[in-house]
Amino acid sequence: MHVVIAGGHGKIGLRLAALLAGRGDTVVGVVRNPDHRADLETAGASATVLDLEAASVDELAAQLRGADAVVFAAGAGPGSGVDRKDSVDRAAAVLLADAAAQAGVARYLLVSSTGVDAAPAPGTDEVWAAYLWAKKAAEDAVRGTDLDWTILRPGRLTDDPGTGKVLLAPPPVQRGEVTRDDTAAVLAALLDAPGTVGKVLELRSGDTPIAEAVR
Repeated sequence: MHVVIAGGHGKIGLRLAALLAGRGDTVVGVVRNPDHRADLETAGASATVLDLEAASVDELAAQLRGADAVVFAAGAGPGSGVDRKDSVDRAAAVLLADAAAQAGVARYLLVSSTGVDAAPAPGTDEVWAAYLWAKKAAEDAVRGTDLDWTILRPGRLTDDPGTGKVLLAPPPVQRGEVTRDDTAAVLAALLDAPGTVGKVLELRSGDTPIAEAVR
């Protein structure tokens, strides 16, 4: 499989790149910083340098042609403000969907977030509220396309070692955490699971082996 990961240098993106490359897939990570190319190459992937906040649909589509699937694992990250939650977590996800459609790439995995279905509680930090809004808006936009999409909503992400066991289910699911290792492994498994097309799935730590959970 030929997979393009938007946010290829992120904590999930790099893990996913290594997993896919390790099983023999061709992996390309889209990164903004050319200095990140070496980390992707160490993971067994290649990199294309493109700023998703500035690129056009045509520019991104040119990098997607020939791919079998795209994964949106980008994010504005800690320390970013309200504006970048919109320009990365929403707009870049929509850009990837539009570019995938133009390039003829049907399979699209969107890494979203738990908690997006409920309006932020009064007094919620404005940046966190903007993040949740951006993720939900990205979901809504992707769901409105003709792509073979799957939306994954991890709980609070941790850097603990993965367990290989998760809880994967349609919402609603109780709040909880999940490792980035296991999140990447679930994404890799979803790429091989056409039965998950058109589904929104919550992800938490759990007791079910990943392959079984995805089946």
